[in-house]
Amino acid sequence: MVRVLFVCLGNICRSPMAEAVFRDLVKSEQLEEKIQIDSCGTGDWHLGEPPHSGTKSILDQQGISYDGMQSRLLRSDDYKQFDYMVAMDQNNFSALTRSNNHEGTVIVKLMEFVEDIEEDDIPDPYYTGDFDQTYRLVSEGCHGLLQFLKEKHYLD
Repeated sequence: MVRVLFVCLGNICRSPMAEAVFRDLVKSEQLEEKIQIDSCGTGDWHLGEPPHSGTKSILDQQGISYDGMQSRLLRSDDYKQFDYMVAMDQNNFSALTRSNNHEGTVIVKLMEFVEDIEEDDIPDPYYTGDFDQTYRLVSEGCHGLLQFLKEKHYLD
């Protein structure tokens, strides 16, 4: 089982969007029994809240489920529970790598899995208001991540 954790600041916009998109991709490839997926935030402002209305709206437009998702905070045991921690931007990446617990856990930025990269980071739509751009970047990153995992871990 490959375990993937998506991480952003408040866990209401980008990381739950990535979790939902990635779950949808994994389901379409019938890999649910081989890949475990979750998301969390590095800040505690929105604990227990569902995804942001902008995230829910764009996922609804795409027919992607976010049922049951609610914001949670990064926990120290996440470093032991997940094989991959996927940060949405450099600040999240830095927060993840500051911990001394990350040995054995691969910490990457989602945009590392996009070939023709236009952005190093996925802008936070909580501040930009541009959920369409965020969805496009998250979708590209999730497609690339899934391809990477399928090749690296011989998943089919």
